[in-house]
Amino acid sequence: MLRALGGGTVFGSVIGDGPPRVLLLHGWRRTRADFATVQDQLAGHGLASVAVDLPGFGATPPPERAGGARHYAELVRPALDELADAGAVILVGHSFGGRVATVLAARHPGLVAAAVITGAPLLRLGPPARPQPGYRTVRWLHRHGLVRDERLEAARHRYGSDDYRAASGVVRDVLVITVGESYEDEIDALAIPLSLVWGQDDTVVPVAVAEAVAERRRQRGGVVALDVVPGGDHLVPLSAPEQLVRAVAGLVP
Repeated sequence: MLRALGGGTVFGSVIGDGPPRVLLLHGWRRTRADFATVQDQLAGHGLASVAVDLPGFGATPPPERAGGARHYAELVRPALDELADAGAVILVGHSFGGRVATVLAARHPGLVAAAVITGAPLLRLGPPARPQPGYRTVRWLHRHGLVRDERLEAARHRYGSDDYRAASGVVRDVLVITVGESYEDEIDALAIPLSLVWGQDDTVVPVAVAEAVAERRRQRGGVVALDVVPGGDHLVPLSAPEQLVRAVAGLVP
């Protein structure tokens, strides 16, 4: 059942009986549909849940202005407030949704009981990748008024990632901002149990990222668990939903 949450700031699917105790946040260019099996299995454990479409995806309109995961956390906050009226919830976040979930958990610990994160680039393990030389050349020429806007836009499409080419308008600006973010401060501020569920063969966000996050939490005395899914890929909500359900069930107070 599709439901408006937070005064209509986001829309989501509710599955299960009783007040939803789990809020699920999908990845970039994905929708709430990724969590359909997870929600069904959670309902079998007696846990009602809500999987939302983040702004700009699925049934939820794009945000009015661009911002990264920290901005998206504030966009989702009204929905979290609404669900938390019945008690602190467990957040589940995949990829981009994992970024947003981590920020929410760090900023609003009274509303969040625990978090399950999968495939989220929370830390950069090396320097940011530099744009390709061809794009840097066109950008320099544009900056000095030697090529038109149309040429720069064509170069962006030619040299940009699949995600960049697929995005437009404010959603593209959101992507550009988010790619440059890292979440050391939020990871250090977490005061709740954290469960990391990662595909062993995730080539988008390697397991090394999850290992670095787990080690950072342990060094600071945080409660953290890391479950590596053998043969799992980046889309754990689709390829290994039972692993996410097991992690959530293990965090229920």
